[in-house]
Amino acid sequence: MNEKLNVLFLITDAQRADHLGCAGNPIIKTPNLDRLAKEGIRFTNHFCTNPICMPNRATLATGVYPNVHGVRSNGINLRQNIPTIIQTLNKRGWYTAAIGKIHHQYWLGPFRHKSRSAESITDWTIKRDKSYPVRENFPLPYYGYQEAEVVSGNGSVCSGHYLQWLEEKSPEQANRMKQRVQNYDNLFSLFCDDIPEELYNTTYVKERTIAFIERYANGDYGNKPFYLHCSFPDPHYPLYPPRQYQDMYKPDKVKLPPSFADIRNLYNHKFLGPHLKNPPFKKAFLRESSEKEVRKITALTYAAVSYVDYSIGQILAALDKLGYSDNTIVVFMSDHGDLMGDHGLLFKGPCPFNGVLQLPLIWKVPGLTKPAVSNSLVSSIDYPKTILNTLNIPERHHPPDMQGFDITSILGNPNTKVRDCIFIENDEEIGPLEARLRHLIAENYKLTIYEGMSDYGDMYDRKNDPNELDNLWFKQDFKNERFKLVNKLLHEAIKAQTKIPKRIAAT
Repeated sequence: MNEKLNVLFLITDAQRADHLGCAGNPIIKTPNLDRLAKEGIRFTNHFCTNPICMPNRATLATGVYPNVHGVRSNGINLRQNIPTIIQTLNKRGWYTAAIGKIHHQYWLGPFRHKSRSAESITDWTIKRDKSYPVRENFPLPYYGYQEAEVVSGNGSVCSGHYLQWLEEKSPEQANRMKQRVQNYDNLFSLFCDDIPEELYNTTYVKERTIAFIERYANGDYGNKPFYLHCSFPDPHYPLYPPRQYQDMYKPDKVKLPPSFADIRNLYNHKFLGPHLKNPPFKKAFLRESSEKEVRKITALTYAAVSYVDYSIGQILAALDKLGYSDNTIVVFMSDHGDLMGDHGLLFKGPCPFNGVLQLPLIWKVPGLTKPAVSNSLVSSIDYPKTILNTLNIPERHHPPDMQGFDITSILGNPNTKVRDCIFIENDEEIGPLEARLRHLIAENYKLTIYEGMSDYGDMYDRKNDPNELDNLWFKQDFKNERFKLVNKLLHEAIKAQTKIPKRIAAT
């Protein structure tokens, strides 16, 4: 057994905090994640640093806010020269690998032809010259990962190394996938073509992750501990998980969110109203939904999560069978949430609601965590600093200027508080829309402000109004509290701002 701990980092895409059995959801079946939660510590107040895939994933790799690493919204490649915790781990003796969705580079076509992406879903389907970093030209190490097997896309519209695996397993399914990938509309559909369970992207991530652990057990990586990033593209739409899992959940048994009927009030919302009346991007942007649609999507989402849960169970079983459970840190989270019918809305997008901001989080650290639930405020930006400290890597070896908190003390004592608030950056650039929001999550209240709207915002009582139906922004009784929160948000925003480039001279 290594003196240094291994790390298995498990992450899903667009999974809400309440889409776990252990989080109190009475319908969804997640026995393996529930078991992990019983063996470790589950957080009830974990929020993203940015509620969009690429920005939050870049923060998880760098430990800095999006305005610092530069990935403010999707469609911006994480720059190659930025320091990452993966590089730190390499230098300190860990072998690093990533399997599944990484999303540090864009998926869809660039605005300028010369821009390149190693994760472009279409470039993987076409024979390209060496200027395209795909297939045999895929760049390694990839943001520090010494090994990478990438899935680009979601649901049944995916490419990357997964497509090459599909070509070997089923040329017929691979050709169907290539055809789907060529039409971007498929990626933004709610549902897409059926794929057999043995060829589905979740199966790929499970099989390749277990294969890595088996290679490690065979001694292929020497005596180095491993850091394994295992990333499932589900339950993000387009939704079509394996049929046997779809049968687990019936739409008519799904309960609508308590706030579902609030949509009629949102049309009067100064920021959201105009976007609901004239959606800038109808396919993948927050929009009004129907009761029937929400029930169907929720049922399929539950199915996708349950299949991911089964796959995680298989991975954890392999870890145990091969003797690594007692010296491997296991962390589970998602990158952002989804509205899933909250306030009558679908998808994610610039909005003040918990559905997209709040995330699941479970930590299991051998010798440190005991079975517990923590209500302490934590942010996804805290993960990089905490994992390095948990691995006893001295701060002088960390990437410079990391901005998160070390929550190691909470891992040891779930009642510990290290934060009094969480600051969330939220830039949205999609179609004709350019929006900038900032959120502040405090112990008792949540605040959202909108660029260009000095006289308007959202303020919710987190304790007494968990469904976020009563906006306190204009209520006279909460005027002083609102001032305090706005002032706090201002100072958090100042602290979060980049200090790059660094000074190179006195004057």
